Amino acid sequence: MTTRIRVCLAGATGWVGRGLAPAIAQAADLELSGAVCRSQAGRPLAEVLGDASLPSLIVRGTVSEALADGADVFVDYTSASAVRAHVAEAIARGVHVVVGSSGLSDEEYAGIDRAARERGVGVLAAGNFALTAVLLQRFAEIAARQIPQWEIIDYAGAKKPDAPSGTARELGARLSRVRAPEIGVPVEKTLGAPEARGASLGGTRAHSVRLPGFVSSIEVLFGLSGERLTIRHDSSSSPEPYIGGTLLAIRRVSSFTGLRRGLDSVMEL
Repeated sequence: MTTRIRVCLAGATGWVGRGLAPAIAQAADLELSGAVCRSQAGRPLAEVLGDASLPSLIVRGTVSEALADGADVFVDYTSASAVRAHVAEAIARGVHVVVGSSGLSDEEYAGIDRAARERGVGVLAAGNFALTAVLLQRFAEIAARQIPQWEIIDYAGAKKPDAPSGTARELGARLSRVRAPEIGVPVEKTLGAPEARGASLGGTRAHSVRLPGFVSSIEVLFGLSGERLTIRHDSSSSPEPYIGGTLLAIRRVSSFTGLRRGLDSVMEL
């Protein structure tokens, strides 16, 4: 008999978590062993989500309490302000981690990688688990090998606090490993307001738009003399695109040690 993977989900009542929790519970090879939501602590998860098919599981108020119930993989879909401490707690307990929350810097990811290697666990972090977002990143890497100049624009709703988005940060990090983009006019020589040229993500200029009407979109623009290439990913208001990718990450994260960024790092593309 194959042992099921026990999964602890932080952000179980959030936008993605509401769809992910039932998907984990219904998977034959997975077991939803823990759920975290501070505002719903002490209540049955089935009652909170209005889904009687969910297992008899009490929502915990902290990650520490939920992990104490036992877990093989910890999944975080919370917030930029909480994710770092949550990941550190899981790694310290020797639990593999899937990070779906945004807001971590490259320096913080480097620290997570060191901690994961010391504890012998895997951490898979993706700014976006949707298949089309994964393909955007891969296509952008291919384009960057041929076109020397590019910039990133990421779009989200007006209330998204972190900027650039996790997807944009991940894309910038990946492009920086291809090469540094050429800049027509150095930012420090900009006339007017240098900040209008955006933030630097490994040398790539990135611009964040935060307005009502947007859910989550990202585009990378490549330019050559007389021609342009735009690669863009758009998300709807449904969390469905992220669920399948997260389940794949849960199943694969124990197959390596240390940090990997991007869902395609465990896919056959």
